[in-house]
Amino acid sequence: MAVLISATLNSLLLKFSKSLGIRNNNDVLIRWSNQSKPSIGGISFFVIFIFSSIGYSVVFSDEYIFHNMQYIGLLSACSLAFAMGLADDAYNTQPLIKLSIQILCGILFLITDTNIQLFDFPLLNQILTVLWVVAIMNSLNMLDNMDGITGTTSVFILLTCLSSSFILFELNRNIWSILLLAQVGSIVGFLFFNINPSKMFMGDSGSQFIGLFVAFFSIKFLINIGEIVDGPNWSGMVICLLAFTPTAVDTLTVIINRLKKGKSPMVGGKDHTTHFLVYAGLKDKQVWYIFILISALSTILSTYLIYLSKFHIFIPILIFITYFIVIFILLFRLTIKYKEKEKEKVNSKDVG
Repeated sequence: MAVLISATLNSLLLKFSKSLGIRNNNDVLIRWSNQSKPSIGGISFFVIFIFSSIGYSVVFSDEYIFHNMQYIGLLSACSLAFAMGLADDAYNTQPLIKLSIQILCGILFLITDTNIQLFDFPLLNQILTVLWVVAIMNSLNMLDNMDGITGTTSVFILLTCLSSSFILFELNRNIWSILLLAQVGSIVGFLFFNINPSKMFMGDSGSQFIGLFVAFFSIKFLINIGEIVDGPNWSGMVICLLAFTPTAVDTLTVIINRLKKGKSPMVGGKDHTTHFLVYAGLKDKQVWYIFILISALSTILSTYLIYLSKFHIFIPILIFITYFIVIFILLFRLTIKYKEKEKEKVNSKDVG
């Protein structure tokens, strides 16, 4: 139902909203696409989030979700993230304002009892929670640089969270599993319009909302696994790193390369791992296939480790982290090998 509603809603939005998120028709220096397209995909994410919550409340009326503080925190933070992203799509808000709202979203999580349990000192856990929320919101926003990439990566991360909810928490009729399924469906419905050649972008309203949504469920079902299975606290962080391999590798690569050039990591550019795969000779859709493969492998491996952790088997975690290192090395090497082609691409855009 979420896939159908999302596809229908995006089709209607595409028909009636041709300019939302297009602030400058000639601005192709930062965006990879040389065509301006409406950034409206995030609207369907938020609408389906609200509808799935209402639908759950109606079908399972015995469970009043508004008594659940964690849900209240998720609802409040997601609404704030979506509104901030929508404002940025329309008016291009200042980076400091965006950062302040991202921090506020993290604080809302803390107030409503959603926080990382990694250290013995509560203050460190609280700081790490806020940093995690800000990092994931920005990381997925940075990854939204080519058709279909962020949506696809987010689907697989959410599927990993869903697997964890079934394996460790045995949640098969719960607000969290319903929200996860609905959001996966909404992204799939959006991808019909976002796969190359795309008709729309998710925009900041989409990347900020989905980043916040992913941050919440990764805390709840991935990072804090050590607390659930009575294992080492670092086990959840390793599993989370594995699940986030595509976006973590891209963000780490961009940060390293931009700092080497003396540039701010937060400034946009055509220096992402996705771009360098194109410089290496692949087409945009082939890059999407590669990210599907990496994301799928990440989900399979992290889900397997979640299953092992159920039986208190933690040793293979250190072995599987090799997967992340290999993916990072392979993609990072491209940024060194095809550095000149990056300059040629940017210069050709400048001339155009």
